[in-house]
Amino acid sequence: MPVSVSRVSRTRKPSVPSLERRPAAEPKDATAFLERYVEQFQQLYQGDASWISKLITLRDLVVRASRSGRKVIVVGNGGSAAIASHVAVDLTKNAGIRAITFNEADLITCFANDYGYEQWMAKAVECYGDAGDILIAISSSGQSKNILNACEAARRTKFASVVTLSGFDPANPLRHLGDENFWVDSRAYNLVELTHQFWLLALVDLIIGRTEYPARPAGVA
Repeated sequence: MPVSVSRVSRTRKPSVPSLERRPAAEPKDATAFLERYVEQFQQLYQGDASWISKLITLRDLVVRASRSGRKVIVVGNGGSAAIASHVAVDLTKNAGIRAITFNEADLITCFANDYGYEQWMAKAVECYGDAGDILIAISSSGQSKNILNACEAARRTKFASVVTLSGFDPANPLRHLGDENFWVDSRAYNLVELTHQFWLLALVDLIIGRTEYPARPAGVA
């Protein structure tokens, strides 16, 4: 006798409310917006020009650590993590400075699962960092607890220097944890991140000593 199989009703996914559609800006408004955007970015990355002396100091710190056989660790969350990856690759490949990030999914999920998200980056610093290394910590708000804990771990591990890049509130806690602190006077995430990336890529070219160079080193087929 055939066995009747009850049909399992499929649960429908809850409907997701559509995002509010904002009207597209008229060409004249869009042009004015982008012109102002460029002006804001220019004002932010130039600031009071104090970033220039700080970047030269950072160049010297990084080069000195590299010559001593040490490395640079670059950390961030979200967009700042993407900046960290970009800068670490360029430092290693183009500037000859050994640099790493902690952006592998298996590492993040393992350490966050075992130690908690606020502590995973600190544990990674303890496991992969060495005395004399340089930590570059990026956080737009300057309040990300995993970034703050990573800085404190670098101190315990006796890193040669902790360098911070932040924005938003000038009294954000990250600014109090660095030996060199780069701060962007803005609460606009993308403008803060653009400025951080500008400064860090300028660091790469400052170490190299020029802005134009082949993507592939000479002699590599």
